[in-house]
Amino acid sequence: MQAVKEAVALRNGVEMPLVGLGVMHTYGSECVRSICEAVDAGYRMIDTAAIYGNEQAVGTGIRECGADREELFITTKLWVQDASYERAKLACETSLQNLGLDYLDLYLIHQPLGDIYGAWRAMEELLDEGKVRAIGVSNLNIGRLVDLSMHNRVIPHVSQVEIHPFYQQTRAIQEMKNMGIHPEGWAPFAEGRNDIFRDKRLVSIGRKYGKTPAQVILRWDIQRGVSVIPKSSHPARICENYDVWDFELTAEDMDLIAEMDKGKELFFEHDSPEMARMFGSYCIH
Repeated sequence: MQAVKEAVALRNGVEMPLVGLGVMHTYGSECVRSICEAVDAGYRMIDTAAIYGNEQAVGTGIRECGADREELFITTKLWVQDASYERAKLACETSLQNLGLDYLDLYLIHQPLGDIYGAWRAMEELLDEGKVRAIGVSNLNIGRLVDLSMHNRVIPHVSQVEIHPFYQQTRAIQEMKNMGIHPEGWAPFAEGRNDIFRDKRLVSIGRKYGKTPAQVILRWDIQRGVSVIPKSSHPARICENYDVWDFELTAEDMDLIAEMDKGKELFFEHDSPEMARMFGSYCIH
């Protein structure tokens, strides 16, 4: 079993890996197997969420993977339905029970909806109590992230948002770093959209290093100081996605990838009324 190869220290000193395993849409025995294979490949970070409906399977994977709890970095997320002071505390306890854990390494507000200020006060207290080691947000645009940071006792340690070559979030990432917030990207491969794995620029860069376009993308994120959580349940791809530590992209490579930026979200317009209605009405209990 390999040790963590690359991690970053969050503002409070907690070490967070730069590459983790995303488990959205991965359930049951497949989820357990994927976690065990990922840990064998060197991963130490697992990212789930209450709304994914797989926290119990993730907990089983944690227990069966062979790594000590202290070696692992486990993230889960608070769903909109529980975004208030009282419900956030109950939701955290439910997630801990589902995962079979005494503490979380990172707890995120999943969507910028509901009473996120009340939820944030609860998360600050969970941090004080040692129930969580770090707290953060997901899917907040940079303006709302600045607002939340300015008007609360604890500035988020992590902001998880959509980041991939087609939506690079360069300004947002810089603003996060200015505030001491670590950026984390979901959907680093844009879920294969725009034929990303055949993009001539990524293929050409990868050929120089004997790497795939997927590995080039992950290395690009790492060199920008962004943690990433590629999702896969295929053993070979799980290993491939962690094999990104033995090469380094040049400035010219990075500039070439910068040309791919389309400057807008590919998946959800999080500020749209349609998304607010959809996420705000989706119940998990």
